[in-house]
Amino acid sequence: MKAMPTSLTGGQAPTSTMDTVGLVDRSRGNAGASGAAPIFEEGDTDPWALPQLKDTGQPWKELSTAGRALWVAVGFLKVCGLLGCLYLFVCSLDILGSAFQLLGSKVAGDIFKDNVVLSNPVAGLVIGVLVTVLVQSSSTSSSIVVSMVASNLLTVRTSVPIIMGVNVGTSITSTLVSMAQSGDRDEFRRAFGGSAVHGIFNWLSVLILLPLECAVAPLEKLSALVLNATSLQPGGHAPDILKVLTQPLTHFIVQLDTNVIVESAAGSTNSSLIKRWCGASGEQATGNSSNCGPVALGPCPESNDSATVEKLPCQHLFAGTALTDLAVGFILLAASLLVLCTCLVLIVKLLNSMLRGRIAQAVRTVINADFPFPFGWLSGYLAILVGAGLTFVLQSSSVFTAAIVPLVGIGVISLERAYPLLLGSNVGTTTTALLAALASPSSMLRFAIQVALIHFFFNVTGIVLWYMVPVLRLPIPLAKYFGDLTARYRWVAVAYLLLSFLLLPLAAFGLSLAGDTVLAAVGGPLVALVLLVVLVNFLQRRQPAWLPRPLRSWAWLPLWLRSLEPWDRLVSRCCPCRACSPPQAAAKEAHCYENPETLASQHL
Repeated sequence: MKAMPTSLTGGQAPTSTMDTVGLVDRSRGNAGASGAAPIFEEGDTDPWALPQLKDTGQPWKELSTAGRALWVAVGFLKVCGLLGCLYLFVCSLDILGSAFQLLGSKVAGDIFKDNVVLSNPVAGLVIGVLVTVLVQSSSTSSSIVVSMVASNLLTVRTSVPIIMGVNVGTSITSTLVSMAQSGDRDEFRRAFGGSAVHGIFNWLSVLILLPLECAVAPLEKLSALVLNATSLQPGGHAPDILKVLTQPLTHFIVQLDTNVIVESAAGSTNSSLIKRWCGASGEQATGNSSNCGPVALGPCPESNDSATVEKLPCQHLFAGTALTDLAVGFILLAASLLVLCTCLVLIVKLLNSMLRGRIAQAVRTVINADFPFPFGWLSGYLAILVGAGLTFVLQSSSVFTAAIVPLVGIGVISLERAYPLLLGSNVGTTTTALLAALASPSSMLRFAIQVALIHFFFNVTGIVLWYMVPVLRLPIPLAKYFGDLTARYRWVAVAYLLLSFLLLPLAAFGLSLAGDTVLAAVGGPLVALVLLVVLVNFLQRRQPAWLPRPLRSWAWLPLWLRSLEPWDRLVSRCCPCRACSPPQAAAKEAHCYENPETLASQHL
């Protein structure tokens, strides 16, 4: 029976056999592509095992005084360069979010206006995903939901699926960051797996909790129970450690009035999102409300009942621009993506240069270490707490996950350790939302805290489902499968990104507009077919005798339904360069798995 690693659910090929045959030469190929000497040794049979580090430097004891001074100076410059790249990386993430808000804020507000559609839980989930992808900020999406619940435009029950979609949409940032490591096959395998494990966890949690919430509403009831048992005291504030560092640069480039998005969702404004007035007589301006015109450059006198108030213009680059929000959004998107990718490449190069030999081994040992037996199981839960704490301090889950993915790619953090860190990041961002909810006005306080509690309990329940029992940690093997697939066919990463965060949500949203009957009639059979294929593939590996003889193999299907090779040839023809094509070694590997007689002829 033919082995088909690229079938509908994808049986994974035994990598150790192929390494023994010698079809894959990872280190040499990567070194030639990057132009630098490899720091990893060859001979890894498991592509997901942490690579062996090779110390190419001269021992400290053998260095002269001048050599030691040079080593310290170079190390200091590398650390300064790494910190500078990290700072620009975080700032570019902030500007990227601003660009997406300028491009999609009005669309996001218009999406939230249709209350009839929002009453459908599937449509609410999809809207949460799409809006978070558009504005690139779970905090902004949650603020829109809170304001609509407080304004009686939404009920708490209809807001729960939207909050689930917001949680799913946040994982797109780490997936975009992993694309920067696509030049190295092994690094891309690990980096994409590290980003996919986050999205897979969110989607699996939604698949279980959304039907449960529609049936008995456990999250809504639990949040209401906790809310009734506490006395609400407004006044908490989330820490602004990261924003204090980045705001001098980001506010010099652009400042946005996020209240416009919320007001647009309520249908009460159609103003520009770019903030133009930042002060009035020593007090903070509330937004863009003024009769001075959009391009006024100097102070603006504004009369009220008692006195004349002088409004002060903002001092960012686009404060007096005549460009539309869409044009400014495209400019910021192109610039932020360029800076983001450049900084990420430099960060990976600097980390590869610094994390060598004993230093890399020490860092890897500390991060991936487990407690002694019998307390080894506590290590993962400690990682969850660390991820939650760091996200709480940084006040941004996107920054934390975007920093973890490159470390997974270069082999410093294992996927098994990155998984609990990312789960902790999910919890940490909800605690920040809880503190932000405490700072809400008294009229919105109860609704803000209940929405934040629903977000918190959703992530905690997901951890109980997909982490507490080791056998149920399904996101890890699924992420490894996607990582192996994207290492062989790099265009699969783009397909995963488009399908998971754009095409499938848009299709579900379109079906929900046609009504619940159409959604059930079309979506139900498709979901049942996917579950059947997953079950058949599982039985083909474990208990093929339980299946009828035709279902013990997919060989009777056309090749384009059971293998990605025809699709890869199609993409290779359409792609103007070789960026979408698999490496030569991967092509040989795929050819041998599709033709077992070739594999049998090799001399082991």
